[in-house]
Amino acid sequence: MAVCAYAIFGGLTMSVIDLLIKKRFGGELTREEIREFVRGVTDGSVADYQASAMLMAICINGMTAEETLNLTMEMAVSGDTLDLSAIRGVKADKHSTGGVGDTTSLVLVPLVAACGVKVAKMSGRGLGFTGGTLDKLESVPGLSVSMDTERFIETVNKHGLAIIGQTKSLAPADKVLYALRDVTGTVDCLPLVVSSILSKKIAAGADVIVLDVKTGSGAIMPTYEKSLELARTMVDIGNRTGRKFAALVTDMNQPLGNYVGNALEVYEAIEILSGRAEGDLKTVSLMLGAHILRLAGVVSTVDEGVRMLEEKIRSGEGLKKLSELFACEGGDPRVPYEPDRLPKAPKQIDLFSDADGYVAGIHTDKIGYAAKALGAGRERKEDKIDLSVGIVMKKRLGDRVKKGKPLLTMHVSEISDVPRAEALAREAFRFTDTKPETPELIRGVVE
Repeated sequence: MAVCAYAIFGGLTMSVIDLLIKKRFGGELTREEIREFVRGVTDGSVADYQASAMLMAICINGMTAEETLNLTMEMAVSGDTLDLSAIRGVKADKHSTGGVGDTTSLVLVPLVAACGVKVAKMSGRGLGFTGGTLDKLESVPGLSVSMDTERFIETVNKHGLAIIGQTKSLAPADKVLYALRDVTGTVDCLPLVVSSILSKKIAAGADVIVLDVKTGSGAIMPTYEKSLELARTMVDIGNRTGRKFAALVTDMNQPLGNYVGNALEVYEAIEILSGRAEGDLKTVSLMLGAHILRLAGVVSTVDEGVRMLEEKIRSGEGLKKLSELFACEGGDPRVPYEPDRLPKAPKQIDLFSDADGYVAGIHTDKIGYAAKALGAGRERKEDKIDLSVGIVMKKRLGDRVKKGKPLLTMHVSEISDVPRAEALAREAFRFTDTKPETPELIRGVVE
């Protein structure tokens, strides 16, 4: 027998099929219609094939700003929402649309907390070629990202920061729709991306949220125009909810940092917070953190915020906060001062250039997939990973290379598929005889 869900509005009964037909022909769904659709997705009364049809209709016909706001808010309240009112002061969060070598959270969270802003952050795991903050944290010996809400609030109040995994009851409608988007070719549909990201952030309860929207070969939106549109839409919708939002559009045409892999990326964050490393990862982290400080009212300008964060690096307060973060989540607090305590892969293999020239292009996603082939990433959330393996980049865009010199170093273990990783990494590089222009790192700011 066919499944047919019904929504009841003001005594009238409308089937989900009526909603599908309405959206199929470009109609605008009301808040009540979206509420019932999301409710049906969450409790299973709307079948997967019906939800898939709605996703495709939205993808083809789009949504108005009001529809996107309503979808976001209904998904946010489809499960539990966190009440962070017991946390004293402004609560901040940051979200990245995903990248490779993107360790900004482990740099900016302790720095922002050292400036007096509470950071109550829920993060995700790596999937496909993108890394996940939770996996990176779990490379610290003893650390657990599991924490109930009461302890989460206590930790943020006492230490000023915490990074934990998202609870299963947070925005459950998104889990269903996200899985369906993945198999229906609707992953990059703008209103669906917006509602997916923002529903979780709004349900997580922060007052100030800064978004890092990636653009380029390692991003969900490969063109700058699409990335800028996504950033503008998310800030507009986010601000309509009563929270304070800003977004940066940042380049992902090469790995953001030089280290790709879980323990390796923690090591690079420690190097930055110790004042021993510079580069793109530090630059983006400071800019994101400075926007948080501005929205939180700690500084009046972004430049002032950058200077404050840099001072927290020089004073060692940022590194101390990272140690505090590790300790309050059960991890070894000595790691920031003794990074050799992080897991190490048993073997290192260099990938050598087979030509002279300049690095003119890097397919960032292929570097991410190469790290995954080594065991640093997963295809499904339940897949096991090796926290010690990964890639260290030796060359970046615009660098001069010589034949026979290393392009990168692979940190490998017994589970690593080295031939596949080598092939993917080699395919990632493109060379020219003349020095190319390097892409601008921060492509746009939306406030």
